[in-house]
Amino acid sequence: MQLESFLEASAQRCPDKTALIVDGRRIGYGDIERRANQLAHALVERGVDRGDRVAIWLENSSEVIIALFAALKVGAVFVLVSPGTKGHKAAYILNDCRPRALITDRRRLRVIGEHWAGIPPIAVVWTVDPVADTAAPPHVTSLQAVFDDRRPQPGTQKRAIDLDLASLIYTSGSTGTPKGVMMTHLNMISAATSIASYLESDSDDVVLNVLPLSFDYGLYQILMAFRLGATVLLERSFAFPHLVLDAAARERITVLPLVPTIASMLLRMDISRYDLSSLRCITNTGAALPPEHSRRLQESFPNARIFSMYGLTECKRVSYLPPDQLTRRPTSVGRGMPNQQISIVDEEGRAVAAGAVGELVVRGPHVMKGYWGDPEETAKRLRPGPYEWEEVLYTGDLFRTDDEGYLYFVGRKDDMIKSRGEKVSPKEIEDVLYSIDGVAEAAVLGVPDPVLGQAITAVIARCEGSRLTEQDVLRLCAERLEDFMVPTTVTFRDTLPKTSSSKINKRMIAV
Repeated sequence: MQLESFLEASAQRCPDKTALIVDGRRIGYGDIERRANQLAHALVERGVDRGDRVAIWLENSSEVIIALFAALKVGAVFVLVSPGTKGHKAAYILNDCRPRALITDRRRLRVIGEHWAGIPPIAVVWTVDPVADTAAPPHVTSLQAVFDDRRPQPGTQKRAIDLDLASLIYTSGSTGTPKGVMMTHLNMISAATSIASYLESDSDDVVLNVLPLSFDYGLYQILMAFRLGATVLLERSFAFPHLVLDAAARERITVLPLVPTIASMLLRMDISRYDLSSLRCITNTGAALPPEHSRRLQESFPNARIFSMYGLTECKRVSYLPPDQLTRRPTSVGRGMPNQQISIVDEEGRAVAAGAVGELVVRGPHVMKGYWGDPEETAKRLRPGPYEWEEVLYTGDLFRTDDEGYLYFVGRKDDMIKSRGEKVSPKEIEDVLYSIDGVAEAAVLGVPDPVLGQAITAVIARCEGSRLTEQDVLRLCAERLEDFMVPTTVTFRDTLPKTSSSKINKRMIAV
């Protein structure tokens, strides 16, 4: 089975069913299938072949989804570039993955502008709008041409199998240079199937997606919905929350995927203005949801089941906390999802006991094939597993378990703070900060200090109207944390920098 079968099966089963709601337009599965086939024929005509990369650089839109399925239909590998990517970073990604085709729009052609000279030749640049711009490269073509709306039929040797690459998903770059995570059809189908099973997703779901499709969390909302024949209300972002929630109430959404920054925005709004009683499921990943946010979400959406989850781009998803455990284990990210095995090991690769901290290791069909063109970094993450024929993923994340096997995220190995001779988890301090009235966003960092080794600094964005002071924060931290974990300093900012996937970007915080 290949990933494009998600669309094809739903288009055959329910061609008139609404697949997408975008800008007030309703687009059926049959229409998306026909348009993806037309674009697939166009790509073949311009030389795109099995294994070639097709880069897609657009805002959240139906065109993104049509383009990625078109690429899959010809055996190509789709690469979604974050819509807000700057010219130099887009050039880096295009240089790295060397696409055969780029699908974008006029504005982004201008953004990349002067960087064209340093990018390897791309066979064709397709645009979703007519181009009449002398600054555009000479090989620009519009998507207006009409092609056969039946699926291309490649020869036997050109037909993809589930071990072939389906996508390169670039990491956000918050921990260094972006890396292209190689995901096969099997990887992505396995992940989508496991996640949909524990979320109990079905064809009646209406999923609100405000996350960028270049972020795997946003992308999988499409894949899981298309697998089942469900409906996605696709928004460009959560920048205008009242408009988004108006649409969500009107379309009677049932599933709301979010990240902590979006949860924080929701909890600062009067959401009683919107009828969201149809909501059955709220999911969170990307970063751990502070327990205070979980509690308040439960109060705000009493009919919805809240799933706290953990994952990383290199394997998509690892664990989920059953909603009935949220009150009992508010800081846990649950246990492993179906069809995988996990372990926590020490520096020598030996399993650690419950309660001890170690690195999380993941084994399963959803584990990436490696980093594109980077065998050295791949070797750091993929290492020999329990059987000689396979490799397992060393996540670089530190965890512990309780006696019942529930996972607790401690921190990234390279984010741990060493202060006063103690190892300090930034997340443990951040959870306390988020419980303080008036804190909208928080990040904890270690700053070099000649006496302490690293001094603990808390950087906070206050809620609007809050008069919270440094003394207030330090007093409340001293009441709730061990002495060596209390921040040395507290600074306030209007807002904290974010990655393209809405995570707080600690590397961009100057202290």
